[in-house]
Amino acid sequence: MKYYQEYNVREAAVSRIEYLYNEFDNVVVGFSGGKDSTVVLNLAIEVARKLGKLPVTAMFLDQEAEWQMTIDYVRETMNREEVDLHWLQVPIQISNGSSHDDNWLQCWAEGEQWMREKEPNSIHENTYGTKTFADMFTKWLRSKYWDETACYISGVRCEESPTRAVALTTTKTYKHITYRKQLDKAKDHYTFYPIYDWTYIDVWKAINDGGWNYCKLYDAQWQYGRAPVKMRVSNVHHETAIHDLLFMQEIEAETWSKLTKRMGGINTVKHLKKASMSVPKELPEAFESWKEYRDYLTEHLVTKEEHREIFRKKWRYLDKTYCVPLNLNHDYFHRIALTCILTNDYHMTKFANMERRPEIYSWRKWYYEGEPPRMKNQFIPKDAISPNDKGQTEKPKG
Repeated sequence: MKYYQEYNVREAAVSRIEYLYNEFDNVVVGFSGGKDSTVVLNLAIEVARKLGKLPVTAMFLDQEAEWQMTIDYVRETMNREEVDLHWLQVPIQISNGSSHDDNWLQCWAEGEQWMREKEPNSIHENTYGTKTFADMFTKWLRSKYWDETACYISGVRCEESPTRAVALTTTKTYKHITYRKQLDKAKDHYTFYPIYDWTYIDVWKAINDGGWNYCKLYDAQWQYGRAPVKMRVSNVHHETAIHDLLFMQEIEAETWSKLTKRMGGINTVKHLKKASMSVPKELPEAFESWKEYRDYLTEHLVTKEEHREIFRKKWRYLDKTYCVPLNLNHDYFHRIALTCILTNDYHMTKFANMERRPEIYSWRKWYYEGEPPRMKNQFIPKDAISPNDKGQTEKPKG
C-alpha cells in the first residue's frame, strides 16, 4: 500500500541528500554512468551548490568490459567543473556469466591486452587489499577517509527488485534511516540510496526536466526495442546482464569485436541466442524429471570441480528446505537452479532473489520459525504449485 505525502519523490530525495551532507564529513556519489546515478549526481550537485560544498566527489569503478558509450559519458562527467570524479581502473576480477571455462575477467591485469587504454588521470594501482568488485567500494572509502565519517549515495531503487524493497524499507541501520547499507560501523561508513522510492518514470522525468546529460546508450537501446526497465549500461558479461550480448554487435560493433577477443564464451552466446541462457520450456526427452536434468548439467556442463561442489551443496539445501516438506511441483525450484547453471551463476544471485520473494520468505519464516504469516491464502508462488495439487500450506501435525 502506498501512502501519498504533500511532497514528491524529488523533493524528498533532495532533503535526504542535504541531510547526509550535514551529517557526514564526506559524501561520495557512487557513479556508474547509468540513469539512476546520473540523477543522484545531479541532485547532489544541486544540494552541494546550495551548501557551498562544490565540487561533488564521485567514484567510478571501471570494469574494463564496458560499453564505449558509457565510457564516453563518464569522460564527459569527469570534465565537469562541479564534479571531482575518482576513476578507478585497477586490477579486479569480475565473473563471466557467458562461459563455464573462462569464469573470470581479470580486469586491467598486467600483461594482458585490455579492451582500451587506461585514462591518463585515472587511478591505476590497486592498493586497497581486495580484487572483488563489491569490496572495492568499502576498501576505497576506508583508504580515502580513514579518520573521517563518510558515505556513498547511490541510485539503487526498490522498483527494480522486491528484495530491495524489503531491505530498504524495514530495518533502521543509521538513526531513522532504512534506505542504507552499513559498510564499516567502526569508521561510520555507509551507503545510502536517496532515490530508493523512485520509479523509472520519475528518473527520466527528472533528467528531462533538468536538461541533464545522460548516457546515449539508452537512446540506442530504445531504438533497438529494449524495454526501459531492462536497459543496462554497465558490463555485459555478468550473470544478470548477459542478455545484452544479443544485440551489442548491432549497437557497438567495435566494442563487440574487442570483447570477443578479450573473453571466452561471448561469441557462443551470440550464436546460440537465448538458448544458451534460458531453461527450455519442455523437459528434454532424455530425462525423466527436471531434477535429473539439473543434476546432469551440474556434473557435465560445469567444468570446474569447485563450482560443481557449490552447486551440489545448494541443490541439497534446496531439496531439503523446499522439495521435501512441500507437496509442490518441484519443477519451479529446479528450473531456478537450471537458470543458475546456464548463466554460470555460482554466486547464486538468481537463487537468492528467488528465496527473497516475499511469498517464499513469508512461508519459510512461518514453516520453520513459527512466525505468523504475513500474506493471506498463499505462501508459495502459483507457478510453483502442481496443477494436480494445491500444495502444502499447512504445517504437518507433530
